[in-house]
Amino acid sequence: MPNIRRKQHLGLIGMLLIAVAFAGLQLTAVTGRASPDTKNYLSYALSLSGESRQEAGRRAIVYSCASGQHASLSPVPWTNRKAVGESEEQCVRRLNDSIAYWTRHGNTEGMTAPFANQRFMAIFEARPGYPLFLVPFVTVLGTTWGLWLAGLVLALAGSVCVLLTLRAAGVSRRAGLAGQALFLALPTGTVAMNPLSDGLSLALGTVVLLGCVLLLRDRPRTDLESGTSTGVTARAGAAAGPRTGAVLVAGALALMFLVRYSQALLLAAALAAVFLAWSGRLRLKRRQPGPVLRAAGLCGALAAGSYAGAHLLGWPMGQDSAQDLLTHHYQRPDLPNPWPEFFVQEGVFWSAWLRRQADQPILPVLLALSAWALLRRRSVVLPIALAAGAAGLLNQAGHPNLGQLYGYRLIVFLWLLPALAIPLLLDRPPTDTAPHDASRDPAGAEKPAGMTAHGVAPAPVGDTRGGVRHPMSRS
Repeated sequence: MPNIRRKQHLGLIGMLLIAVAFAGLQLTAVTGRASPDTKNYLSYALSLSGESRQEAGRRAIVYSCASGQHASLSPVPWTNRKAVGESEEQCVRRLNDSIAYWTRHGNTEGMTAPFANQRFMAIFEARPGYPLFLVPFVTVLGTTWGLWLAGLVLALAGSVCVLLTLRAAGVSRRAGLAGQALFLALPTGTVAMNPLSDGLSLALGTVVLLGCVLLLRDRPRTDLESGTSTGVTARAGAAAGPRTGAVLVAGALALMFLVRYSQALLLAAALAAVFLAWSGRLRLKRRQPGPVLRAAGLCGALAAGSYAGAHLLGWPMGQDSAQDLLTHHYQRPDLPNPWPEFFVQEGVFWSAWLRRQADQPILPVLLALSAWALLRRRSVVLPIALAAGAAGLLNQAGHPNLGQLYGYRLIVFLWLLPALAIPLLLDRPPTDTAPHDASRDPAGAEKPAGMTAHGVAPAPVGDTRGGVRHPMSRS
């Protein structure tokens, strides 16, 4: 027991050290992160906190223009918001003129300040989750420090969820800490820190992935069920089994629906598709696909609910997004049929994107390492990470804007794949080639031959890797 407690303390210390180091680095850039969309979310949050629409717009402009003076001159879009030669005073004047213009042209309602036409601002009106999250931060700390701390909380929360996801999948402590560090070092950490809804969506996405791992793993035996002590890990795991996983998946996707419903829909749909494919693979191998099918059903129902909810609320849908791209935020007449030109834009964007990856192959190298992990390891976390990556690609495909070519925020879920897969390479693959001894439970305790912890003869679902039973394991 002392050794177990000592290891737990070491893991907690490692997690805290990574978090403190990241927070210290972020103090070098408290401001300078604002993008053009930041002022929309900030004005919404200030309106929710009790400010008038006019005052909320004024404060959002002050923050956005001040942040632009501290932005770097790198080519990454959201870190380069200062127009060449534009002073802070000119920025304030330009945005105030924009508010006056659109107010005169009918944008007089809503929680966001009228920085553009009402149809474009409806996109941000349909994302109340992030402004609601910001309210306590900007109310207590003001705009600059409030937005910075909100981003830090999201980045650290997402990194801890990645660590917990890996640990719940049975990997070692060092691999879990590596996943936490990777999340913060990769663009996932950068996006989480930026004052945009993508950070909250990303943090909730990591909660969904954690829930999926819990949803698919066996519930460890308790002392009362087995008659023996299975240790601290098993007792903790008993409280975090499939039921807890289902609650986390449903709750996080419901909250993400209020933040960016399109990303919630794509993540739920990608998870459902991967789980269906996985269950088909299990059937071909004559293994029990029940838990995976239940996970597919849950995610599929949540995807359908997200689509239906957005439709019933009258929020902008895919057709609106295509028109937004092709009409420069609805400032030109709508196209009768936007899809042919939209798919032309898809080809232009992805061709340019692939050329950029060839010039700066950081992501291809990380994806190659992730593929190596897929080939060398069998872990429940890998198909879930693949689904997250697919959701990122789909989200970017829905916005083939060349202005986002150098950015990561729309495709950020793709970066969860290396953050979750690469740490698995730190654990040694199983060296034994003997068939799995089904008379041992995931915690390593003996149980009667042919019986589960609940006294029911189990269907063959594979073996155990790292203390967690999952259908993807080899027999």
